[in-house]
Amino acid sequence: MEQSPAPQSEKNTRPTKRSLMGSLMEAASTTLGRSSSFKEDTYVVSDLKNSELEALEELKKMLSSSSSPPPTMWGIPLLGGDDRADVVLLKFLRARDFNAAQAHTMLIRCAEWRAEFAADGVVEEEMGFKELEGVVAYLHGWDRSGRPVCYNAYGVFKDREMYDRVFGDEDKLKRFLRWRVQVMERSVRLLQLKPGGINSIIQVTDLKDMPKRELRVASSQILSLFQDNYPEMVARKVFINVPWYFSMLYAMISPFLTDRTKSKFVTARGGNVAETLYKFVRPEFVPVQYGGLSKPGDLENGPPKPASEFSIKGGEKVNLEIDGIEEGATITWDIVVGGWDVEYSAEYVPSAEGSYTIAVEKPKRIPAAAEDLVHNVFTSREAGKMVLSIDNTTSRRRKVAAYRYFVRKPLV
Repeated sequence: MEQSPAPQSEKNTRPTKRSLMGSLMEAASTTLGRSSSFKEDTYVVSDLKNSELEALEELKKMLSSSSSPPPTMWGIPLLGGDDRADVVLLKFLRARDFNAAQAHTMLIRCAEWRAEFAADGVVEEEMGFKELEGVVAYLHGWDRSGRPVCYNAYGVFKDREMYDRVFGDEDKLKRFLRWRVQVMERSVRLLQLKPGGINSIIQVTDLKDMPKRELRVASSQILSLFQDNYPEMVARKVFINVPWYFSMLYAMISPFLTDRTKSKFVTARGGNVAETLYKFVRPEFVPVQYGGLSKPGDLENGPPKPASEFSIKGGEKVNLEIDGIEEGATITWDIVVGGWDVEYSAEYVPSAEGSYTIAVEKPKRIPAAAEDLVHNVFTSREAGKMVLSIDNTTSRRRKVAAYRYFVRKPLV
């Protein structure tokens, strides 16, 4: 694998030495996702406090003494010694602050709902929502800890015709809610649900253009369904493109949320969406519309090539140099800047004296509204290096960025 070149920075036209590792350490110093509050709750029984162990045993006794057969959740029998059962039971206990009686009531109601809703078979159903898949609610990649990431975006419903087609009457709303549960069930199937395993997901909700009034009923019902029947399945709820009226929206949904759920909220306004997502998700897994390098379908052919991350201070210009390119080699690269609004260019600098620098991509201003990455391919005619330049000198705002490249050597 090629080593990523270190950015060379310029500020006020004077070069400043700064390595890629330095940029990464700078970004890590403000990474909320690595703070102690973001650590996954333990599902290893030996790590539990005495009071938590007692609550777990009490909950098991309640289940075993029930007149009805003990329930099965997500294919896991909750009694019988399966260590995965402890993971499920601990989720219900945590949702009720380790009150065994309340957790038991919640679990029994969840089991009843799953039976009535036929939740175990919902994944195989055809809902007729092809136009919403990959747009409104969809799984895409994993976070830095290996958790599946589920994206939600309801901006398409600002179109009245689309809204009426999906939410036009009570039957349509019920069908949509069933489809949304289907997406959640797919998420849970990706979890290991075992001690020390991947036991929760990350949810990212894009509030851009969301018609808050029209979706009030649907939003409340989705929140209620998930909070009551999928306890502790979400490690973080990241809200992006947060509008000015978010406080009103939050006040609307707040009564439906537990304090534990509220503590998982992270918000990001339009300008720092990529910076916020990079704290939780590597850029090669972040969708391009959110400042990442991942396009639809990219993950179907296996894990993507890792990207290199760096930051660009306000008033700074960064040069990325790809050295050691042989004659006849082909260079392919992808690059993205969160929030763009920078000038970008690419040039090839031959090693031989007297050779001319080639302008591969002339300087161009990329607007903040850009929702795609830069992708290009260049075949060298002589040995040299590729220089990718990102000029942020007209902005005071720090930007996060990511890039990756491939060099295919010439055929002999």
